[in-house]
Amino acid sequence: MSKHGKILVAMSGGLDSTVAAVMLREEGYEVIGVTMKTWDYQNSGGSKKETGCCSLDSINDARTIAVKHDIHHMILDIRDEFGDFVIENFIEEYLAGRTPNPCVLCNTHIKWEALLKRANMLDCEFIATGHYAQVRHENDRYVISKGLDDNKDQSYVLWGLTQQSLAKTRFPLGGFRKTDIRQMAIDMGYQELANKSESYEICFVPDNDYRGFLKRKVDGLEERVEGGNFVTADGKILGKHRGYPFYTVGQRKGLEIALGEPMFVLEIIPETNTVVLGRENELSKKGMWVRNVNMGKFASIDNPMESLTKIRYKDAGSIATIEQEGYRMKVIFNNHVKAIAPGQSAVFYDGNDVIGGGWIQSGFDI
Repeated sequence: MSKHGKILVAMSGGLDSTVAAVMLREEGYEVIGVTMKTWDYQNSGGSKKETGCCSLDSINDARTIAVKHDIHHMILDIRDEFGDFVIENFIEEYLAGRTPNPCVLCNTHIKWEALLKRANMLDCEFIATGHYAQVRHENDRYVISKGLDDNKDQSYVLWGLTQQSLAKTRFPLGGFRKTDIRQMAIDMGYQELANKSESYEICFVPDNDYRGFLKRKVDGLEERVEGGNFVTADGKILGKHRGYPFYTVGQRKGLEIALGEPMFVLEIIPETNTVVLGRENELSKKGMWVRNVNMGKFASIDNPMESLTKIRYKDAGSIATIEQEGYRMKVIFNNHVKAIAPGQSAVFYDGNDVIGGGWIQSGFDI
């Protein structure tokens, strides 16, 4: 009989999930490891060699590590659910002129759902992952907070987790720095794993070419969208572009148009296949609307409150006043913020705690 009960651990074969699983095993949990197969690289049509969490090598690595530490291991095939939901959403968002956030969507609707379902089947009390974040129970709420290591904190991608999911979730690495985890791996005998470089690419776009991915996945896309206009904010035509789905708000490089000064993508208008360009100062907005908000630390906020608000994963965050209106959040920044991209996640913090998050709907000026 285990000391702490049974826990289902997501094992990708990488450094973080390996240390998390072994750490929990040494703490006295009965650990069951599960490796999720989300994607077949050959289906992407890209040129890069198969690597990452869904590759055969990674699956074999996870199994080898599990066997070494007397951890029961299984492979969970969720390719159908992943493809139907995450990849279709990824394509639809670009076709709608937005910039998708597939990792957040996958965590919320695919991976956690799959893990919890399997945990219930196996009578596991908890699930665990190698994310750098922390969770605690306070005032009848489960609260996500930042991981100890600011450089590795992953609370931003976890804003969509429900209270029911968080009640059964553990993040064993949240109280450690990445350097500590690397040393633990070395002490466990995994020198090569500790020195392995990390990939930050979207798992189903291994060559990091989302434009090529869209072209391969959407029949006739180039023909449908080619020849649209680059315009200024006041409607002046500047030239032709390759098609609105191939641009993102804030983009400067790769516009393939010479205007004598740096220009940035300000807005994408799919209805007219138009991409609005402007100078860097025109990228800044004072506020934004955020839709489909999922609340974390508080069930709701009845009055406007100050928050550190992040609009992308590596964003340091900006101070803003947030005001909840049902499932939308009105955000007014203290100072103008650049490149607010519809489709990306906005996450609101009270100190280190996640107040909640949602999908950026639009930016505005006041």
